Amino acid sequence: MLQFQEDIFSRISPEQFRDALRHFPAGVTVVTIKSGEEVHGMTVSAFASVSPTPPLILVVIDHRGRGHELLERSNAVFAVNFLREDQQALSNQFAWQKEDRFGVGEWETAVTGAPILTNALAWLDCTVYSRHTAGTHTIYIGEVKASHVAAPDQKPLVYWNRDYRKICDPEMDHSD
Repeated sequence: MLQFQEDIFSRISPEQFRDALRHFPAGVTVVTIKSGEEVHGMTVSAFASVSPTPPLILVVIDHRGRGHELLERSNAVFAVNFLREDQQALSNQFAWQKEDRFGVGEWETAVTGAPILTNALAWLDCTVYSRHTAGTHTIYIGEVKASHVAAPDQKPLVYWNRDYRKICDPEMDHSD
């Protein structure tokens, strides 16, 4: 049995925390937000389903960004766009580009008016159900008002160990 000193656990640094979490694979999404006439989007891997009835999901957004500022407004709506494995450039656009993030991709709106990436693997169009402050981030629970699976046979874009990865499914690999 492993023995750890108690002080190791009480002094975890942000770097140690991030280093541990990089070993957990995550799907890659672009979360798009509309508040009034303003729109914004960002790459987000902190996403999870919450409840089927009502249909609820969550995204976790850093307080330092424009996305947090817009989602705090009472009229904010958002969409979660699941990226396909061939959409790495789009993920990078929304992660790093400061100007004209929506200059790449095919965009429309659904029920709420939030931007929807029409050629995403799938998307969820949401209203803000609740907000929960958690350290340097806020957990936004979204009530899904509309959804669509545009590419049911495509594989998702995955991020693991500080890089994009592809899912390999030997059952579906017919390259022999």
